[in-house]
Amino acid sequence: MITSAHNPKVQAVRKLQAQGKERRAEQAFVIEGVRLGEEALQAGWEARLVLYTDELDGRGEALVNGFAARGVAIEQVTPAVMKAASDTETPQGILVVMALGTWPLPPSPNFVLVLDGVRDPGNLGTILRTAAAAGVQAVLLAPGCADAYAPKVVRSAMGAHFRLPVHSLSWEEIQHYLYLPSGTPHIYLAEAGSGVPYTQADFRPPLAIIVGGEAAGAGAESFSLAHERVHIPMPGNTESLNAAIATAILLFEVVRQRGK
Repeated sequence: MITSAHNPKVQAVRKLQAQGKERRAEQAFVIEGVRLGEEALQAGWEARLVLYTDELDGRGEALVNGFAARGVAIEQVTPAVMKAASDTETPQGILVVMALGTWPLPPSPNFVLVLDGVRDPGNLGTILRTAAAAGVQAVLLAPGCADAYAPKVVRSAMGAHFRLPVHSLSWEEIQHYLYLPSGTPHIYLAEAGSGVPYTQADFRPPLAIIVGGEAAGAGAESFSLAHERVHIPMPGNTESLNAAIATAILLFEVVRQRGK
């Protein structure tokens, strides 16, 4: 049992929680709680280390045993050590270090979300969760977005990382992916008060939707990439919607139009 927060494994976990550069260098990130652990195990995602306390219930113990059966290193820790390693105020008794990775991009995309400058981790995580629920094939994160594997993003996404391709790409890479020789999806840019109302756009053919960040909105690269702009009518005296809310409205309009 690990009883000291100064244990090298615990210190390594704390660095992964706190520093994006450490996550990139080690190609690893951290998930917490039984539900996220079950999502990762079910997806067959590579795990490197499990820390757990004796406070786990039967469901948590089954999860630990599931990772152990796959040959993952398992370490029991004291509640105090778990609290030191956790990024939450109330740790849930299990923490897993996962390999950093994602699912491959679909070769013929017909429902893609591009995020431009979404810097708030909670918003990004909520958007990823929403995208997974709506059946989005891939989420492309342009430069300037929050780290997709930051602890708050991972918690807010509620397992979307294990079901949805999430790729951080340059604008050149995004354009290369979307402008395919076999056919380019129609690219919509969501912009407040500009273009057609979203309910009047035809979201049935293959498409990509670009949503800008909360503060500055979409940048010049988004405007040059898009074929058409859409907006969400707001009869109230409001300048714009929260990025996660706006994204949800647009994505589920695609779902509605496609009859899914």
